[in-house]
Amino acid sequence: MERLEIGFAGIAAIMLLIGIRVPIGVAMGSTAFFGIWAMMGFKPAVGITKAIPFNLIGDWNLSAIPMFLFMGFVAVEAGLTRGLFGAARIFLARIPGGLASSTVFASALFGAASGSSVATSAAFSRIAVPEMLHSKYDPGLATGSVAASGTLAALIPPSVLMIVYCLLVDTSINTLFMAGVLPGILTALAFITMITLRCMLKPSLAPRYVDQSTRAEKWALLRDAWPLPVVTAIVMGGIFTGAFTATESGAVGAFLACVIAALRGRLNRPMLVRSVIDTAAGTSAIFMIVLGAALFARFVALATIPNWVMGFFEGYDTLTIILLICVLLVLMGTFMEEISIMLLTMPVLVPLLHQHGVDLTWFGILVIKLMTIGLISPPVGMNVFVIKTSLGDRVSLNQIFAGVSWFIAVDLLVLALLIGFPQIALWLPGMMSR
Repeated sequence: MERLEIGFAGIAAIMLLIGIRVPIGVAMGSTAFFGIWAMMGFKPAVGITKAIPFNLIGDWNLSAIPMFLFMGFVAVEAGLTRGLFGAARIFLARIPGGLASSTVFASALFGAASGSSVATSAAFSRIAVPEMLHSKYDPGLATGSVAASGTLAALIPPSVLMIVYCLLVDTSINTLFMAGVLPGILTALAFITMITLRCMLKPSLAPRYVDQSTRAEKWALLRDAWPLPVVTAIVMGGIFTGAFTATESGAVGAFLACVIAALRGRLNRPMLVRSVIDTAAGTSAIFMIVLGAALFARFVALATIPNWVMGFFEGYDTLTIILLICVLLVLMGTFMEEISIMLLTMPVLVPLLHQHGVDLTWFGILVIKLMTIGLISPPVGMNVFVIKTSLGDRVSLNQIFAGVSWFIAVDLLVLALLIGFPQIALWLPGMMSR
């Protein structure tokens, strides 16, 4: 077989292995090993398999992953995220659809700490959805707002998905973090605007909410909510000013989360043990995925697939290529989870993007945005199924997917703005370099 044929056979094998639930890192690593063996022989395959993990694990940038994971786990375990929804409700409950808008606002802050879209959706399916259903909100609006706002965790830094992207394409983590700030805020504001307009035009979607909290209770909610925004602001401020590297910012965030938990009397040995174990488990899983992806990237290069892709797109202008890639990633997002898509496509696409002079920071924000759309798109829609599992028979799957369809439309509008106006993503990184 020719190298190119072996390469495409390897991609098909990975898709099959993912389809039968083989872990993505194992699927990519094992396929890459056997593919390189078929192309070059057993000894070169063993040599490459030994060298790449050794060189990759020595990359200092990887240490940012456990730092941000630990920060998020400490914040959640210590209850630093507990008052976010209640505090957001104080300011937004009076506008049409205010509880749904409060969910978007609180999810954005929660996601900045957890870095996990699934964890954010799971948390607010238990916190916000019952209160909205009790207030006679439309079930589709209630669940759709939670599923969609959960995706903000991937777009608003610090985001583990952003770190994985940067490792795959060899670009600056700090720069991508800052590039995600304005698109994340824009997406949250677009969600809130859509919710408000829909509820103004059709008030039955969200009956007026009467906040019966006393002034003392409101102050208590605000006191409970302030730590997380402050920690996030310090972390992002340090990155923006250049005071912290990505790893240092994660360490500072984890330290501050521990200090605040201690001041509140919530820092104890069982909580720390759980946070450390969860961090170790999450870090190990991500490292296995990244190692498999690194081997796959070498296999793809040896199989000359990037050259074939560049030849295929020859004659197309840059905008057309970007739009075709967006369509491909959206379609893949309907049946695959986001990290798998990134690992499969980035080694193939990056050489093409370099050839056309595409800014990989801007493209990274597009990729993350497309991944967030996949998290709520049928038939897979991981966030949707998390909410369904949490709520059981209280809301049907069709109601949740009907609810998220409005948010998918908003996401596509924001994506179009990001493609048409790259400076939305690139303005803050540009300010950093001055």
